Amino acid sequence: MSKLSQRHLLGIKDITREDIELIFETADNFKDVINRPIKKVPSLRDVTIANIFFENSTRTRLSFELAEKRLSADVVNFSASGSSVKKGETLLDTVNNILAMKVDMVVMRHASAGAPHFLSKHIKANIVNAGDGTHEHPTQALLDAFSIREKLGSVEGKKIAIIGDILHSRVALSNIFALKKLGAEVMVCGPPTLIPKFISTLGVKVESEVSKALDWCDVANVLRIQLERQQLKYFPSLREYSLYYGIDKKTLDNLKKKIVLMHPGPINRGVELTSDAADSQHSIILDQVENGVAVRMAVLYLLAGATN
Repeated sequence: MSKLSQRHLLGIKDITREDIELIFETADNFKDVINRPIKKVPSLRDVTIANIFFENSTRTRLSFELAEKRLSADVVNFSASGSSVKKGETLLDTVNNILAMKVDMVVMRHASAGAPHFLSKHIKANIVNAGDGTHEHPTQALLDAFSIREKLGSVEGKKIAIIGDILHSRVALSNIFALKKLGAEVMVCGPPTLIPKFISTLGVKVESEVSKALDWCDVANVLRIQLERQQLKYFPSLREYSLYYGIDKKTLDNLKKKIVLMHPGPINRGVELTSDAADSQHSIILDQVENGVAVRMAVLYLLAGATN
């Protein structure tokens, strides 16, 4: 079996294009598996995986859990909201206690950027970053790029617009790294207050008008407005944001070409996307959800092989 160049998946920045392509090839095989009548394989039968979520998550946690169970791994779920973390236990104590139960791999989401990197230096288990603060969300970027490849045949040479709350989004940063490594052109678009100052140093175009971004792109990946991360008011109101940056089906139908519409979820319907846009023939949002399980199966399988 081919191996990844890293023992952990901490961020897209740390892995190579070859790693990404190996994950995609492996995910192709697992996608066949999850569409069979019997959806399980015994690949990780002797592996114990702990899902440690210090931040609320439904979609990502369920996707990882399903991926682990499809691979026949033993799964331990840990939610910080009902744990000793609330009593003042440190991150390292919490994880060491879980590792004392002989866990082989940790899937972790944390509100602090760099938390998975910190852990990787202190514990022996493989670590998969399921989102760290506003930093990275590598498996989301992998499933997004995998979905583009599946729909358009390739990522290389495609024009991808990432639209919305770039400033608070870990999805945006991971997507930029993944898409650039795979040879795509990338544009970010949103209100100037939600575009980080450093973003142009990553080799992406910056646009403040949605209509221009949609005219330019082959794929529009629309991000959620992350109100829970916004300490300041970055725009006057959701209604005004929707007016200037929301996308509806009429806008998509009026474009000179057909584009692909994506969203990492959950969607604020009526804010960044209207229901008729999210559910239109342009949208591959439900394909992203299905592909998320296959891509996460591939990541877990390859990382487990990296330690053997």
